[in-house]
Amino acid sequence: MPSGLIALLDDVAGIAKLAAASIDDVSAAAGKAGAKAAGVVVDDAAVTPKYVTGLEPSRELPIIGKIAIGSIRNKLLLILPVALLLTTFAPWALTPILMLGGTYLCFEGAEKLMEMFGGGHHGEDAPVIDDPAHLEKKTVSGAVRTDLILSAEIMVIALNDVADRPLAIQAGVLVVVGLAMTVAVYGAVGLIVKMDDIGLHMAQKSSPLSQRIGRGLVKGMPVVMSALSVIGTFAMLWVGGGILMHGTHELGLHWPAEPVEHLAHAIAHASGPLGGLTGWLTTALISSVIGVIVGGVVAFVLHQIGRLKPGGAAH
Repeated sequence: MPSGLIALLDDVAGIAKLAAASIDDVSAAAGKAGAKAAGVVVDDAAVTPKYVTGLEPSRELPIIGKIAIGSIRNKLLLILPVALLLTTFAPWALTPILMLGGTYLCFEGAEKLMEMFGGGHHGEDAPVIDDPAHLEKKTVSGAVRTDLILSAEIMVIALNDVADRPLAIQAGVLVVVGLAMTVAVYGAVGLIVKMDDIGLHMAQKSSPLSQRIGRGLVKGMPVVMSALSVIGTFAMLWVGGGILMHGTHELGLHWPAEPVEHLAHAIAHASGPLGGLTGWLTTALISSVIGVIVGGVVAFVLHQIGRLKPGGAAH
């Protein structure tokens, strides 16, 4: 009996060591994969604040919370199982699906750009302004829909980095990266949109320095929020265009990804200490141009189709 108990304890210890090793593998792989996906977080954080611009301040954090919950659902309940199934049974389908999402982002960005320059609104009629519940629901729905594309890119980047690892490691990495990125993005967004309230609180302090900083935040945050709204629109375009550009390269087309990469490297090399920034800006600018072209074409086609429907021309 004692020998049987010792054997059982040895088995338990072996399982515990195996589990610990697996956790270490997941942590290390998640850190590496998350670092590669971190660039998308910047785009995601730039896109999201525009969804709460102009809304009731007391509803900003609750709306961001709802979007964050929707983002977690996107990552864990939709993207995670689909990505694991595809990487197991149809890995060739990941890139085309991601490119479809990129095309949608280009379309949304192009439509927002047209609205900025007086091109009118698209899609459904705007919700009645005296119906805040409907406006909030529409806002959250639109943000979660856009988040689905950005989250898919984050998860696919992370998945590509661990594609040769066991399925359990892949799943663990995607869960860790998905949760960490969600906390990072929406934590930052929550801080950004409430910065004016923080400034107001600081302006009421007795310290002159605190008051100056607080007044500066209160005056500056409307400008920052307006800028972020514009940046969010262009982020849709450069992320969507970037997805399409990298996707065509994954599918075997050398153009436009390789010429853009060579141009970015040349500009980065010529820029000295600012090489990293100028190289990134070059790629982002060209990706944005691709996004505008593709999104504009899609928007034009959809508008023409809409005109063919009964009552479409009037709308």
